[in-house]
Amino acid sequence: MKNIKSEGPGSIENYLIENLIPYKIFEAEQGQLPSTLEDFTGLIIMGGPMGVYEMDIYPHLKVTSRLIREAINRNLKVLGICLGAQLIAHTLGARVYKGHGEEIGWHEIELTAEGLRDPLMIALAKHPSVGDVWRKFKVFHWHGDTFDLPVDVVHLAKSSFYENQGFRYKHNVYALQFHIEVTRKLLEEWFEDHPLREKILNEAEKINIEYSQRARNFYKAFFEK
Repeated sequence: MKNIKSEGPGSIENYLIENLIPYKIFEAEQGQLPSTLEDFTGLIIMGGPMGVYEMDIYPHLKVTSRLIREAINRNLKVLGICLGAQLIAHTLGARVYKGHGEEIGWHEIELTAEGLRDPLMIALAKHPSVGDVWRKFKVFHWHGDTFDLPVDVVHLAKSSFYENQGFRYKHNVYALQFHIEVTRKLLEEWFEDHPLREKILNEAEKINIEYSQRARNFYKAFFEK
């Protein structure tokens, strides 16, 4: 739940450009959504400052949920981040609601037993330099909402603050509550007038190389899966 205008694709877009993967960005809140996904191979849903339970106020969320359903029915690659993950949970019939507090900053997630068997989560968990798989590692969070796990999904990750940090549906639909796409530029925009700005950016400076490579490994596994 961020008081910002929009959340760009960050390092996801960088990966797509570098690997010559064609893509198109739609600003859902501005009504820029495709009428069908017939000509697409995947769908990535990013975050936003609204809640899934505010669909009456933000009707584009209903349209986005419909597109998620279409993507699932077409067996496309689907990735949801933060609000995107919550929308996937909603589309699969789970409850999305305000949590017990905001989770902001660089905090550890822990992979579940199922997460340690998932190839994409292993790609994210593998340390870029050392090469071993870390069950616990830091990711970036900024949310105050959470969700129940939908039926028939695989629970992938949790944190000490919120149990449901990630899940997979079937073999191709991934929902991550945390932000793997953050870059220095995005964080500067998000925290422009926030009291945690310096703390967040200082830690980002220390973790950036490792974190960006973890994210790239995840993207590689996701897009080549």
